[in-house]
Amino acid sequence: MADVREILELEVPSQAETVTKEAILGNAEKQKKKLLLQQKMPKRPEGMHREVFALLYNDNKDAPPLFPTDTGQGYKQLKAKLGMRKVRPWKWMPFTNPARKDGAVFYHWRRVADEGKEYPFAKFNKQAPIPSYSDAQYQQHLQSESWSRAETDHLFDLARRFDLRFGVMRDRWDSARFPDRNIEDLKERYYNVCTLLTKIKGVTEGKLYVFDADHERRRKEQLKRLYERTPEQVEEEQNLLNELRKIEARKKERDKKAQDLQKLITAADNQGDQRKMERKIPRKKLQQARPRVDTTIVETAGIKFPDMKTSGVFVRSQKMKLPANVGQKKMKAIEQMLQDLNIELNPMPTENICHHFNELRSDLVLLYELKSALATCEFELQTLRHRYEAFNPGKTLVIPPSLFGESQNNPLESSRKALSSETIDVVGSPNISSSFRLSSLE
Repeated sequence: MADVREILELEVPSQAETVTKEAILGNAEKQKKKLLLQQKMPKRPEGMHREVFALLYNDNKDAPPLFPTDTGQGYKQLKAKLGMRKVRPWKWMPFTNPARKDGAVFYHWRRVADEGKEYPFAKFNKQAPIPSYSDAQYQQHLQSESWSRAETDHLFDLARRFDLRFGVMRDRWDSARFPDRNIEDLKERYYNVCTLLTKIKGVTEGKLYVFDADHERRRKEQLKRLYERTPEQVEEEQNLLNELRKIEARKKERDKKAQDLQKLITAADNQGDQRKMERKIPRKKLQQARPRVDTTIVETAGIKFPDMKTSGVFVRSQKMKLPANVGQKKMKAIEQMLQDLNIELNPMPTENICHHFNELRSDLVLLYELKSALATCEFELQTLRHRYEAFNPGKTLVIPPSLFGESQNNPLESSRKALSSETIDVVGSPNISSSFRLSSLE
């Protein structure tokens, strides 16, 4: 830089302003001291945690203290803060603990200003109130076949001595004089006596204790079995839970596919209804038409109402809302049948009414579909009979009356019903045909 400044005839800076190697890299002596210090510092052994190594060494390589100290803590003041006020005097004085009944006297350091005050930890001496009873009360109300008077007195004496610590009471139970009792038996007897005494005294503010000893025994037994499970049993339970999650996931997937299939069927039915309305078919062709009916047996049918599993608050009347896959034709049929039965279309949505009303509408849809299918089958029987008589003049095909439903006395009426029902939906399993359709008219 000095040569460049000299060529350009610029002012050459003084030696103090010149950037040297030492200014950039630092003082060599300081670097040497730093390197020596790093070499003297011991290296942390491999596998030892940083916190453990810090307990052994520090920056000054001082030995660790033999007892806990406040030095080296960033939030502590290492130096005493001296003031102009006088130091409050302390005194080695005696004190008594109100929790002890033997009058024991202890000593500790305390400020002179606090002399004569109550022991500050006496406020934590909380004792449970143990009720007492007289001979007349025991004879009239507290007698028991499994507990004697001496056992009950011994139980309440232990309760007063050990402040309702039933584990200690069970350990100090006098098994030589009385039958052996477990903790559940002691608790059951104690709380039963307390409840009876509260009722006898007529204290409205008293708390009535209820202790179910059988439930407590079953709970402990269940916890014991849970604790004593083997690793194989724990692994088997986890596998079962995983399989349960898989089954629920497959079930949700099947339900979703069934709903999608039902939507496609409903859309196809609506398109078929529109095409039937657009074209008008002559009566002669209708008489010659032979509908093709799928005779596959339908296992299940009706309305499948979705489960209300959404989080948050919802109105119960939403459970009675018909799903979107129910067509307009079925809705009108349901309304007509409910009116015939003198049932309200929107009843009061209580829990039982919602459940039974949905089941009723599902059964009505099933009845509607079965009637439509029956009418179609009757129409096909009549068509077959007419064709048989046309091909065989002079002969009559006798159809058993058992093959007809309500319209067996009026076959023409059955034919009209079949013609009026253009599409009959019957919801079944995925492997079963989901609709009966009239064949295209020839």
